[in-house]
Amino acid sequence: MRRYTMPAIVLHWLIAVAIIGTFTLGLVMTDIQGISMAKIRYTNWHKWAGVTVLGLAALRLLWRLFNHPPQYADEMPAWQRGAAHGLHILLYVLMFAVPLSGYFFSLAAGFPVVYFGEIPLPVLIGPDPELRAVLRGVHYWLNMLLAGLVALHVLAAFKHLLVDRDGVMQRMLPIPTPKEKR
Repeated sequence: MRRYTMPAIVLHWLIAVAIIGTFTLGLVMTDIQGISMAKIRYTNWHKWAGVTVLGLAALRLLWRLFNHPPQYADEMPAWQRGAAHGLHILLYVLMFAVPLSGYFFSLAAGFPVVYFGEIPLPVLIGPDPELRAVLRGVHYWLNMLLAGLVALHVLAAFKHLLVDRDGVMQRMLPIPTPKEKR
């Protein structure tokens, strides 16, 4: 079975780690009550990680537009292929929507984003308390949707690995399995 290209594999795993880390950091920082240096530091790290996810997602999408993924296994039912395709589209949409909603939430709250404390991102909207409240909810619920879809994606990958044993998950592993090396 044909594998994904190495750039696609590297981008997949970098984005996966970045999303999980950013999500976890978001949960930690929002649990800190009041304003503290730790909360400010975690919030900045969260924003920087979100911008990084957005940049990596843009690279991944560009790569994907010019490098088609390997075909699914012939024995995979059509409904599973359709579900996998739909899930991947939703994941791509959310890889952009989640960081962008966070970016606009930050701007509406009156806090510009300065990547790594050095590179100011454009201030596209001014402070707006009403929009801030809306974007806070949008950012939260998009994150929850992304978390649920990532969990579904992981469960499907392990189903292919442990139940179907059809090689679908191995296509995205960074190291070929011993069977593939032969």
